[in-house]
Amino acid sequence: MFLTVCHSEQSLGSLPYMFSDRTEWKLTRNCLTEALDAARASGAKILDLTLSNPTRAGLQYDEAAILEALSSPHAIDYDPQPKGLRSAREAVATYYRDWHAVRDFDAERLILTTSTSEGYSYIFRLMCNPGDELLVPKPSYPLFEFLADLEDVKLVPYPLIYDHGWQMDFHSLEKAVTPRTRGVVVVHPNNPTGSYVQAHELSELNAFCRKHGLAVIADEVFLDYRLDVGTAAPGCPVERSSTSLPSTKSDVARPSFTANEDVLTFTLSGLSKISALPQMKVAWIAVSGPPSETVPALARLEVIADAYLSMNAPLQWATPALLDQRKSLQQQLLDRVRANLVELDRQLAGQKSCERLAVEGGWYAVLRVPVTKSDEDLAVELLQKKSVLVHPGHFYDFPSDGYLVLSLIAPAGKFGEGVGRVLELMNH
Repeated sequence: MFLTVCHSEQSLGSLPYMFSDRTEWKLTRNCLTEALDAARASGAKILDLTLSNPTRAGLQYDEAAILEALSSPHAIDYDPQPKGLRSAREAVATYYRDWHAVRDFDAERLILTTSTSEGYSYIFRLMCNPGDELLVPKPSYPLFEFLADLEDVKLVPYPLIYDHGWQMDFHSLEKAVTPRTRGVVVVHPNNPTGSYVQAHELSELNAFCRKHGLAVIADEVFLDYRLDVGTAAPGCPVERSSTSLPSTKSDVARPSFTANEDVLTFTLSGLSKISALPQMKVAWIAVSGPPSETVPALARLEVIADAYLSMNAPLQWATPALLDQRKSLQQQLLDRVRANLVELDRQLAGQKSCERLAVEGGWYAVLRVPVTKSDEDLAVELLQKKSVLVHPGHFYDFPSDGYLVLSLIAPAGKFGEGVGRVLELMNH
């Protein structure tokens, strides 16, 4: 997706068709895409440090259990339930009760969707009239812009600021809110900064939303991937916990927004990251907050879901077994991410031009690099001269040049070699 985002001036507005304005995106190929195609055509062996697909990261999947879960005879029967099958929702509710200690989590608070993207679509439709606004963090994942365009919603960015760790800028939030603002999006932990919403920030966020009558929309797809000892940048505090994945909540992750009862809160997640199964299209919206707001919200969401009935029966019946796969796959990914962070820090210690920013969770690391050219030009140069593919910071809306984003789920040997090539170019 990132490699097809266009930054040229050509758009589709000149085409003689009656397409809607909401699809008037700039779709010509960007420089990094063209450079990647040229490198592949030349036969270059590319070290991909943008890998986000866990099914191609060399993990060990229990193929028999996964395929067996998809063969339930119950799937032959058509049982249209707008919120999703009760058995699937109960499995998700149990995950929150046992894994994240969200007491009394009720499956009736859940709406199943095929993806978090669809979940966003439902929430945008529920909360916003055309032209209404949502506050979104910057830097963050660029998919929000496309989803908002499709729902005629305006996104207003608020900055995450970096000072020995990432922090929400509530002064900027206050300046950004208008009478058309409907909610605040938080990503917990953020992609790509890896920063969680801290307890004191949650308290301030709830007060801000109560003051302005706003909802919280919390994206928690990376919630379980909390990192431990050795993962902070130099000078940043780090919380210590077990180095192995426990069987219950304990030290798995930061508290979930599903436990937030102070304001109307929509929490999105799914199997794509939780169980490293992006091809199994199972996600959900969890609704929490004051009953006076959650009850009508759930009623309206149920009507929206009923209009689409997008969830298919085999995956709904398989959800309990697929959710259970997280116990093996999360540990593999956490081991990979932690090992790659150690290797990254080892190589960074031998030079002075680049530094890693603090990361608390997720699958990515952000490098701050000298600004000698645009981040995109630097990424192209790395591809052409060192055969290494990285994401430039502007893909994630970093406010200035000087940032590269690296995937931490790349196979360890390839990751270490790729980092070495990056630092070789930056320190030549």
